[in-house]
Amino acid sequence: QVQLVESGGGLVQAGGSLRLSCAASGRAFRSYAMAWFRQAPGKEREFVAVINWTGGSTYYSNSVKGRFTVSRDNVKNTVYLQMNSLKPEDTAVYFCAADVSGSIVVPPTPQYWGQGTQVTVSS
Repeated sequence: QVQLVESGGGLVQAGGSLRLSCAASGRAFRSYAMAWFRQAPGKEREFVAVINWTGGSTYYSNSVKGRFTVSRDNVKNTVYLQMNSLKPEDTAVYFCAADVSGSIVVPPTPQYWGQGTQVTVSS
């Protein structure tokens, strides 16, 4: 079992940046692939980015590629999502999730989810 807690959300103007963090409990975090998803009001949850257990491989949705960067620190048990050039359509609740396989699967099918953090981008 792993617990995931997101932070770093907030209100930002279009073109701005935010960095989300997801802190995980337990040493097993180091063996998990970690993903970010988001859900906008009235829409289904969608995949954003994923990073494998070593941090050596990443994959992004087309909608965020080139603007967002996923990274991880296995010493701090934390995964990050750096979001640059934010657009109003990036407004959503952002969730981190853990996939015990450790590998990148597209789309990811994680077993553990955080509670989410709200990101609002104003125009």
